[in-house]
Amino acid sequence: MATRFAFGPFRLDTGARILFRGVEPLPLGQRAVALLALLVEQAGAPVSKDALIETAWPGQAIEDSNLTVQIAALRKVLEEAADGAQWIETLPRRGYRYVGPAVEAAGPVAQPVPALPAKPSIAVLPFTNLSGDPEQDYFADGVVDDIITGLARINWLLVIARNSTFIYKGRAVDVKQVGRELGVQYVLEGSVRRANGSVRVTGQMIDAATGAHLWAERFDRSSDDIFALQDEIALSAVGAIAPSLRRAEIDRVKRKRPDSLDAYDLVLRAQRDVDSGMPDQVTRALVLLERAIDLEPDYALAHGNAAMCHHCLFLRAGLTEASRAASIRHARAAILHGQDDAAALTLAGFSIGMDGHDRKAAFTALEAALAISPSSALTYILGSVLLGWGGEAERAIEWSERGMRLSPFDPWAFAAFDAQAMSHLLRGRYEEAAAAAYRSVQANPAHSITYVQLTAALAKLGRLDEARSAAARVRELHPTFRYSRQFAAVNCAPELAHCLGEALAMAGLAE
Repeated sequence: MATRFAFGPFRLDTGARILFRGVEPLPLGQRAVALLALLVEQAGAPVSKDALIETAWPGQAIEDSNLTVQIAALRKVLEEAADGAQWIETLPRRGYRYVGPAVEAAGPVAQPVPALPAKPSIAVLPFTNLSGDPEQDYFADGVVDDIITGLARINWLLVIARNSTFIYKGRAVDVKQVGRELGVQYVLEGSVRRANGSVRVTGQMIDAATGAHLWAERFDRSSDDIFALQDEIALSAVGAIAPSLRRAEIDRVKRKRPDSLDAYDLVLRAQRDVDSGMPDQVTRALVLLERAIDLEPDYALAHGNAAMCHHCLFLRAGLTEASRAASIRHARAAILHGQDDAAALTLAGFSIGMDGHDRKAAFTALEAALAISPSSALTYILGSVLLGWGGEAERAIEWSERGMRLSPFDPWAFAAFDAQAMSHLLRGRYEEAAAAAYRSVQANPAHSITYVQLTAALAKLGRLDEARSAAARVRELHPTFRYSRQFAAVNCAPELAHCLGEALAMAGLAE
């Protein structure tokens, strides 16, 4: 269960782990949010250091100085936003106490628990990097990502996306809890050690309901055999669930990989910056991706990632024709060379649809991706965005919900909620549109489009003061924002453009 608290000008959403001032999320880390939640929950009462430390660092032995640093960060945010540094009182040698404005609890908010699907389901947790070098984290993550990709190609298996399983990275986890939170029957976990040209991977499959170990194995290989190793782990995991694998299923897992291991390594290194969706970071990623393409010109995933980088630069860095053309060029290359690569087809389809305005070609690519990988959450999420801007409201909501089932904690969740918000708005369901827009803001408070949807929904509800506050945040994040240009850039359906534009104008955003 999650709770929302209101005090002074603030709203604290413990489920989203975000502190809002009005509609603006504040820059407060999750540990500081956890501390604030405990303090306001027990407003006026002393809270011991031990209780606070256990809340923010469960099961860890840390110095009191860590708590002091987080309390200082919390006071700084309260001070800057509402002159509230004194709202948290220090009790020498005992702890702290919240003494600010009265706290109102908005009531518990039930966090949806995914139901177990009818077919077998699995989540692959991040493997521990045992290489002794934090710089090798990207390689360990890449091993897991590739195993997930192989598993996701099996039609009768539901596989949770990497973007959701990786929220558990660096955490001591209870496998049973993971199973409940992700709605899966099985959990695969393990470790990776890479050194001196060799790789050792351990893996173990666990029944999430009982905690019983179904399979465990250690693999020692040369670094040159990494793709064969990843396939072997995926097949061993599936074999533990269904021992009678058919040849067709084995062949689906054993798909084509890049010939150049150096190109593969460059794409792994670029992935985090690609996924950020931030112009500075995707510009950095493009340097690595272009090197990968130089090494292997027909590397579909490198082209797909490059298309997404240029898409980001087009929409968030000036709507330049050069960025749009580059997005389309790389997308076409990804489709040409990636007929058996669901990720490449998904990224390319999105770019072709958003930047090339060819939704028919986009959905040809997306549907091909789903035929290859029925558990591709990103395909459904990005497809929901295309459907949303295209005015296909009900289908957009359906696709967004499918994507979120396959990846409940996905960093792309904001896009799925955006699709829901604009779709509800188009159908006149303004309360539902506002709720989806708030969830989008919570998922990605750094993206201006989330506030665009929120502004429109609030304006349609007649909450103009709040709508104007959200509009101010749009201008802050995107100073050159003009909604008519944005609608043209994404080929917004005329009916949706009219509905959105009317609402945004009411809130004072420029056409």
